[in-house]
Amino acid sequence: MNLNTELDKKTVAVIRSLIMDGTRKANSGHPGGAMSSTDMAYILFKYYLRYDPDDARWLNRDRFILSAGHESMLLYSLLHLQGYLAVDELKRFRQMNSLTPGHPEHGLTPGVDATTGPLGQGVGMSVGMAIAEAALSAQMGENIIDHYTYVLAGDGDLQEPVSLGAAANAGHLGLGKLILFYDKNNAQISGSTSRADSTNINKVFEGLGWQVLEIDGHDHIQISLAIEKAQEEKNKPAIIIGRTVMAKGAATVEGDFHTHGSPLSQEEIAATKVKNGLPGDKDFYVPDEVYVHFRSGFKEKRKAVTGWKALAEKKSAADASFAKKYQAILDNNLTPDLKVPDFKAGEKLATRAAFGKTLAHFAQQTDTILGGSADLEPSNQTKAYADVSGEFTRDDRSGRNLSFAVREFPMATILNGIALHGGFRPFGATFLVFSDYAKPAMRLSALQKLPVLYVYTHDSFYVGEDGPTHQPIEQLSGLRSMPGLLVFRPAEARETAALMHLAFETNDKPVAMAFTRQPLPTLEVKNIEGKVKKGAYILSGSEEEKPDIILIANGSEVHLALAAAKLISGKKVRVVSMPCMELFDEQPQEYKDAVLPPDVKYRVSIEAASTFGWGKYVAEGWSFGIDHFGASAPAGVLEKEFGFTPENIARLVEERFHQ
Repeated sequence: MNLNTELDKKTVAVIRSLIMDGTRKANSGHPGGAMSSTDMAYILFKYYLRYDPDDARWLNRDRFILSAGHESMLLYSLLHLQGYLAVDELKRFRQMNSLTPGHPEHGLTPGVDATTGPLGQGVGMSVGMAIAEAALSAQMGENIIDHYTYVLAGDGDLQEPVSLGAAANAGHLGLGKLILFYDKNNAQISGSTSRADSTNINKVFEGLGWQVLEIDGHDHIQISLAIEKAQEEKNKPAIIIGRTVMAKGAATVEGDFHTHGSPLSQEEIAATKVKNGLPGDKDFYVPDEVYVHFRSGFKEKRKAVTGWKALAEKKSAADASFAKKYQAILDNNLTPDLKVPDFKAGEKLATRAAFGKTLAHFAQQTDTILGGSADLEPSNQTKAYADVSGEFTRDDRSGRNLSFAVREFPMATILNGIALHGGFRPFGATFLVFSDYAKPAMRLSALQKLPVLYVYTHDSFYVGEDGPTHQPIEQLSGLRSMPGLLVFRPAEARETAALMHLAFETNDKPVAMAFTRQPLPTLEVKNIEGKVKKGAYILSGSEEEKPDIILIANGSEVHLALAAAKLISGKKVRVVSMPCMELFDEQPQEYKDAVLPPDVKYRVSIEAASTFGWGKYVAEGWSFGIDHFGASAPAGVLEKEFGFTPENIARLVEERFHQ
């Protein structure tokens, strides 16, 4: 690569000045790490990154993830030079309704490929993007999908174990188009990294199957050569370890860890600008020659994009299936025509088994589902899907089953990356109790409005002998408290299939589904797909006649409610199945009042989980659940011990009705 030494140095100085000015004007932010990373990020963006200057969402662009999200002013400055952000937005850094929030937010700022900030997760999302690139290339052709995924991380990112778990998956899969820049400036908020960490990252990543390149992170020639070596290695992801200096270029505070999280003083900024050949009295200064230099390759970039689009159109005209897939990706409508399997009424089937059969049925209809289990294929019932879809491996990218190993948190970050890339509907599976491991990434799914499906089996104390460590109690209420997440807990096979269909129809938010281990009878419910879309519906009891008592349940406890209702004498009892609180809460008040009439005050919720969150539905009634940890014993024993029997529920309902 032919570098322009003088203009490169000047552009780097301008980027650093924008970083200093943005954080100073906001009186908030992280200049030090952004300044130490500038050289590596600049060389990448100027000379190697493939993108469309006119369309930040071009499908075959290289992806760039700033895992060190606190360095956001670096990314915003580069996006400004690309033409995606106006300088006025840099001046509004961290202000209300700006396009330059404190940490990058996907869907808000053009050119931001992922929401980052919680350290380590950007690395995991980059692994997901690299997986999606490889899988989509296998389906659509290397001449259509052929791009790199780059990620910039700092010391804190690699201290978070989630990044190493995701990196292990990347190394195992041989993701040769994934390149990680590690800004090794040896400083963090509390001081030198040596106070708390002495990990040999070189050896760690070598052990994980990565190509390891170590360079002076401020030497442009070394950076350029390292990128090219990383690109030449087709069978391993690469980590470029750049030895850098915190607040590089600063007049007097180079290497000072205090610059990590505090803006530089106005005097320091002015002196730094003068030191680097810029006017000390001009804020947000970008001379025309820097714009011209940075954008000198735009003509070639536009030519490449035009050629790619012509190729995609030619391929679409010649291949109807390609055209359909290509348009579905552009429209983010990847699973529009799925047909659900039929389950016989009266057949006993665990909802996890119904899930497995439905997923395999869907996988026979579309090649857009990509995911797998965190080691628990037999327990999560994803094996049938794997058999249909084939395994995605380092030697075969055509498979769609991903084996994550026991890595719930890395799995969830990878799923986010797959969704962000586009082209697939990702899912990941484990036990419900281990959703706690995945929850930080689920939060980013919700923040980014990503259609990720989280599959959680073994949804209650009915797990039995595995005991309290494996019996979820508070997980459902915890998941329901997360904004932007739908939580589905179906009662039987037909509800399961209908809710799964709904999950794959949902394009703007994640869905968590909780499935039973124990078999449950399949019910005969008319228009089940329409009913579950409303979140709750009347399952038994007259819809026209006002009930005396309403029993509200979901999951396996729907059957408990139905059985208890038959034992309650002399009262009109309605049973409501509520597989999704969030969807029910979104319904018109008229519908909600029809299901739960306001003048029927005696309502009882029944769920084999924490009662937290049910209060808003039971009016003057009460909630039956389990607000303590479980125990190790057969499920039938626990059922009686904890009172989850029709006789006990009916007795309690009748006793408390007149109180």
